Amino acid sequence: MSDDAEFPRSGFAERVLEPLETAPLAYENEAFLESPDGRLIRIVSEYSEPMARFRRERIQDTVVFFGSARFRARDVASKELQLLANTGSTEVAPDEEQPASASEVESGEATALKLTRAAAAVEMAGYYEAARKLAHMMTDWSSKLPGRRHRFVITSGGGPGIMEAANRGAWEAGGKTIGLNIKLPFEQLPNPYITPALNFNFHYFFMRKYWFAYLAKALVVFPGGFGTLDEMFELLTLAQTEKMQKKITVVIYGSSYWRKVIDLEMLAEKGAIAVKDLELFKFADSPEEAFKILQTGLIANHPELQAPRTGEPIPTEPAPSAEEELGPEIAKTNP
Repeated sequence: MSDDAEFPRSGFAERVLEPLETAPLAYENEAFLESPDGRLIRIVSEYSEPMARFRRERIQDTVVFFGSARFRARDVASKELQLLANTGSTEVAPDEEQPASASEVESGEATALKLTRAAAAVEMAGYYEAARKLAHMMTDWSSKLPGRRHRFVITSGGGPGIMEAANRGAWEAGGKTIGLNIKLPFEQLPNPYITPALNFNFHYFFMRKYWFAYLAKALVVFPGGFGTLDEMFELLTLAQTEKMQKKITVVIYGSSYWRKVIDLEMLAEKGAIAVKDLELFKFADSPEEAFKILQTGLIANHPELQAPRTGEPIPTEPAPSAEEELGPEIAKTNP
């Protein structure tokens, strides 16, 4: 009897036995990493990888700017104000939804919607410049604070509109600035003013929200839509319920816009929130007013800021890793 007879290959197709290709390492197996079984690895990666980069770039905490992504600045891409098709999209909205051009207004061809959008576009462009200026003021101030890490780094969702304005203002002031982008079904790109080493892209909304919330010491909410409302109420709820041990300063920018969109005072009048919950935020209508609120709140919550900067400036080279700084030195394995 042959060896093959002693070990029958029942159920297996006949094949010529040849050496197999080397199997991929588990952490290089793309099919596994993108499968439902790899979901936990993906989630943990969106925690660990940003954490490592924040440490390397010496980021201590942030000031987060939220606001509409749909409007472009007057000096970007086109001399005409254009409305984008969707939040974070690079595609423009249909022509009938665009703000009226000067020629359409002069000829009387503009529809009522286009005229309304034209007025709104001018208003939103003003908010863009206000966010840009406020981010510049905050970055200029925070760069002079004591410590060996970067304080109150301007952070946005990484896209266009108000997000771009915030990153732009911080970049123009010479500071680091963070973009927490999100992968969406339509095309989108991070704005060019984000510090390259702090340019992030998330798959999971809840992991992106984690990084918005847990590094932030202040929040500035500019006029926006669903995403802006979602993020604002997320952080207000965390502050209201005292889920986070830290105190957060919240500025709602553009009182005329927001008082038409939501009536927060009515929530207190109807008993849906406590009257003291109205103290969780303040309205502001100029960069100077918003800066004063932020500065006052941050200093009150962080008394160490009152000490003058002493010693050497924040190092420019990346911070060492925990292993490099503290050890132990774990031996690497050969490939």
